[in-house]
Amino acid sequence: MPDLVQPSAFPQNAEPLLLTPGPLTTSRRTKEAMLRDWGSRDSAFISMTGEIRARLLNMAGGEGQFECIPMQGSGTFAVESMIGTLVPKDGKALVLANGSYGKRAAAILNKIGRAHSVIDKGDYLPPRETDVTAALTADPSITHVIAIHCETSSGILNPIAELADATRSAGCRLLVDSMSAFGAIPIDAKNLPFEAMVSSSNKCLEGAPGFGFVIADTNALEMAADNCHSLSLDAHAQLTGFNRNGHWRFTPPTHVVAAFLEALRQHEQEGGVAGRNRRYSRNRDVLVSEMRALGFETLLDDEWLSPIIVTFFNPADPAFDFRCFYELIRQRGFLIYPGKLTEVDSFRIGCVGHLDEDAMRGVCVAIREALGELGVRDARPPDESLRERDRLRAA
Repeated sequence: MPDLVQPSAFPQNAEPLLLTPGPLTTSRRTKEAMLRDWGSRDSAFISMTGEIRARLLNMAGGEGQFECIPMQGSGTFAVESMIGTLVPKDGKALVLANGSYGKRAAAILNKIGRAHSVIDKGDYLPPRETDVTAALTADPSITHVIAIHCETSSGILNPIAELADATRSAGCRLLVDSMSAFGAIPIDAKNLPFEAMVSSSNKCLEGAPGFGFVIADTNALEMAADNCHSLSLDAHAQLTGFNRNGHWRFTPPTHVVAAFLEALRQHEQEGGVAGRNRRYSRNRDVLVSEMRALGFETLLDDEWLSPIIVTFFNPADPAFDFRCFYELIRQRGFLIYPGKLTEVDSFRIGCVGHLDEDAMRGVCVAIREALGELGVRDARPPDESLRERDRLRAA
């Protein structure tokens, strides 16, 4: 019997459980994989990197047409690598934003001097096919569309398939930030027309933070040899190095790479993307049910709730103070996330990492106890927050 994931085995007092979108709680096997030192130019490490690249390509359905390029740094490094390498200096990108990470993509384009426009849908709604079609029809100079697969500032799962179809129909190329979705939400290059996508080691694949990766069309990469604004973030140059001798161009996070390979093996044992999606979806369903029973309301309608992270309105009760609330939950062994919204006060609870539904029930018990300790009698949000939500949904 393989050593399958056992999320319920965590002792509550050993270390806090990270109910965040990443970094997140990892398995003991993944942690233990970081106990050995590796030579970055040694054949064993080169083989490890090659296996990771092959496994990720297989997961994305990109064998034969795509390349996988690991890139040192946080996920944003990989996003900037993708954008800076594949959007040419004379190109123009349309950014589909409905939260912080779409806005970050626009900030990258602005910083590196690439022309761009933005469709901003706010915090409550996804961009839709009609939005993309109208924008691309109105501006034929647009060459690329940048979409966020799961926008974790709100927890919204964007309809990536219809966005991809609209982009292809207009003759443009799609770049996908699948940072918080890849590994748990299907994205298959055989069925979804994208030029490139990015994710990282410390999200749904449950590794440690330290590198991201770009999965990009081989032909597009070949045409991008002189595009990138950066020496270290040039995905084409990084790929050239891998293809020449298997080496990372600059010092890789060797321990993180070793842990990630172990995490990928566990992902396969759990049933791959489908298996991980089942566990995360169950986590979400239990979390939302328990929190609503406590009186909390979700920011999003059920149809847009991702199995990655869920945003809840802060209670209107004057006894509620988020900093105290957070600390009381932390004392009980759980770390949650503050909100990242522009219009309303909120907080987020992740459904991902090496955790199961028992952890979701556990954090809800901690939340109930924290509310009691604070003297919060009612977890319902302010009426004005609900009115603002309804107004923006209808806009």
